[in-house]
Amino acid sequence: MLVHNPTAGDEEHSKKDLISMIEKKGYQCVYASTKEKGWKVKSHIDFLIVAGGDGTVRKIVKKLLKRKVLQKTLPIGLLPLGTANNIAKALDISGTTEETIDSWQTAHRKKFDVGYVTYSKETNFFLEGLGFGIFPYLMQEMKNQDKESIEDPELKMRAALELLHQIVLSYEPRLCTLEVDGANHSGKYLLAEIMNTRSIGPNLVLAPDADPGDGELEIVLIAEKHKEKFASYLKNKLAGNEEEEYRYDTLKGKNIQISWQGTHVHLDGEIIKAAESTELTIELKEGLVEFLVP
Repeated sequence: MLVHNPTAGDEEHSKKDLISMIEKKGYQCVYASTKEKGWKVKSHIDFLIVAGGDGTVRKIVKKLLKRKVLQKTLPIGLLPLGTANNIAKALDISGTTEETIDSWQTAHRKKFDVGYVTYSKETNFFLEGLGFGIFPYLMQEMKNQDKESIEDPELKMRAALELLHQIVLSYEPRLCTLEVDGANHSGKYLLAEIMNTRSIGPNLVLAPDADPGDGELEIVLIAEKHKEKFASYLKNKLAGNEEEEYRYDTLKGKNIQISWQGTHVHLDGEIIKAAESTELTIELKEGLVEFLVP
């Protein structure tokens, strides 16, 4: 079953062309568009193909997590067509669309952990990460300044990096109350990110050693003392210098309690609002999703 975001990618990734490429490899393919209401995961399929970006993957996983325990596990063959594609990068899926389709014949299943978060009697989940500080602020400002409407992926990523650099220079660190597997790591930070993938947002690699299937989350913290160093890193990245690897204060953990001196937090690419200093409880659930990887 091909689940497709028709607004992602270019003309070569139309419904017709994608189905043609898939069926040429001997698969029978049924189609669903994420833009159509009421689409469902079919019961007779062997695996799902997701053609879109990180947000599209999240929509499909949300449906899979609601399936009954006794229903068979459906692996996902990912065709990354979005702007950032942080999930695909975490899975080392980097070939062309045709090469990726070819790889499914010999692919192995890679388990992918899911982070569950509880706050104010609500429960939600994340695949990439959850965070406070400069990233929710960046996401909000991208919308406020109408930069989300930029169609060219490279220009959009650059606009996000430029805006993030400006934010870092003016952002005042906030108090974060943080407990990781029973240990206290509270302090003042520009950013606190609970990550399952290596990169977030505009392909910023904050947790280069992260493995989304290793049963642990990476907790990335940028303290007040690292403000200038982080701003310099962003400036070098904008200048095209990718050689410098920035190492952040990073912890590993499975059970996390966190609160922030502020109200906005992001879950993957979505911003949610909670009351000031609301405590979030995060629990990692291992291997709930499977992807087909080369």
